[in-house]
Amino acid sequence: MTVLNASTPFALPAGVARLTHWGVIRLHGADAAKFIHGQLTQDFSLLDSDQARLAAFCNAKGRMQASFVGFKASDGDIFLLCSKDLLAPTLKRLSMFVMRAKVQLSDVSDSSAIWGLSGDAIKTTPATHDQAWSKADLADGTAITLYPAGPTKRQLWVSPFDAPQPEGAAMSLQTWQWGEVISGIASVTQPVFEAFVPQMLNYESVGGVNFKKGCYPGQEVVARSQFRGTLKRRTYLAHTTAELSPGQDVCVAEDSDSVVGQVVQAAACPAGGCDALVVLQTSHQDAELAVAGAKLALKPLPYPLLEDI
Repeated sequence: MTVLNASTPFALPAGVARLTHWGVIRLHGADAAKFIHGQLTQDFSLLDSDQARLAAFCNAKGRMQASFVGFKASDGDIFLLCSKDLLAPTLKRLSMFVMRAKVQLSDVSDSSAIWGLSGDAIKTTPATHDQAWSKADLADGTAITLYPAGPTKRQLWVSPFDAPQPEGAAMSLQTWQWGEVISGIASVTQPVFEAFVPQMLNYESVGGVNFKKGCYPGQEVVARSQFRGTLKRRTYLAHTTAELSPGQDVCVAEDSDSVVGQVVQAAACPAGGCDALVVLQTSHQDAELAVAGAKLALKPLPYPLLEDI
């Protein structure tokens, strides 16, 4: 395995980016929290007003069909932020499970604005909101603390569509997406639909799975992967000189037929080349790897895995 130096050659700058690749699902009704609690990998029944949730929506085999950052509004509505390319089919599938629950689900992407804030552009919140997945309701929107991108702090900012743009230097979506990659927190998009169980994306180590909550689709598979030691794939941070895209195969170098992983998320690195989150067979993390013929070098993850704590 080729391991790059742990230092980041280029830090995510301070700024504000409009996140047009995200959409918003709203759950309204008396059973909103109870309903979504039974569908996702995280606990929404005990969701407090100062918390957000990273969560996965799985099929019966535990494979992720979507990933969310979810939170509860002051009126009890639940909002789920997800990749826009999966929003429509995810909303349709969730709606199939409503049955007699007192909840209405809708796509409110057109009436919501999602921004990425970094560095000195992030909103001032109470000191207790410095931890990832904490939430603060401010006068003109909701701030959600994310995992940092290297040394740079990051937030999601959710506001009404017609609210003023947050103050700060303009940042391109491409630069923000690079920050998403180097944060180590992967999101599910259409090219990797139903490709991974949550632990393959390290979700149990970054607050995306609650193993004490009740049942949800795929729960038995997710629990078995965790407690029976059957997990053989993990997400790694990687760098290459080639342009990558989600869904591409990762192979053993010099043997393109030996597929040992898949690209989950990728973005151009401002210092050159491309950084990516890749799911690999753990047995091949020390191998020489390549994607589309370009050598792939692994970088240290920015957080410890639960099994290493």
